[in-house]
Amino acid sequence: MLQNFAQRTLASTRRLLVARRPFSVTSYRRGDPWVLPNSPEHLAQTTMEDIPPNPLPRPNESADTLRARLVYQSRKRGTLESDLLLSTFAKDNLNSMSEAEMLEYDRLLDEADWDIYYWATGKRAPPERWSNSEILQRLAVHAKNEGKVVRKMPEL
Repeated sequence: MLQNFAQRTLASTRRLLVARRPFSVTSYRRGDPWVLPNSPEHLAQTTMEDIPPNPLPRPNESADTLRARLVYQSRKRGTLESDLLLSTFAKDNLNSMSEAEMLEYDRLLDEADWDIYYWATGKRAPPERWSNSEILQRLAVHAKNEGKVVRKMPEL
């Protein structure tokens, strides 16, 4: 009787393994719902409403509050490469920046992480609006790291 039970269990297990099917059959029929950013499919689907809004104005923000916010925004970007590059730049340069330079750096931080990284490392040319930026030039010098300084994330 035990042998008969074992044979039936083995047979039903084989049937389950052979009759296995995917959970959903619609995913491969519809294609990938998450297209890559800036791909032709993405650009065809993008409208002006999809572009992020302008940053919130902060008319009464003091220089110290602005500096503290820029330190935080430089550190918490979303990609490790940008975090390391911008947080070490902020640590080395923010204390000596004027308020106008900090506002320009604030506008730079509104750009996408990878764009800032590629502009700073020289992998891509910056757009016209950033081509003459003193802050981006200083960031590019910082990214070259000609002194071969070992950099690590600064404390918040």
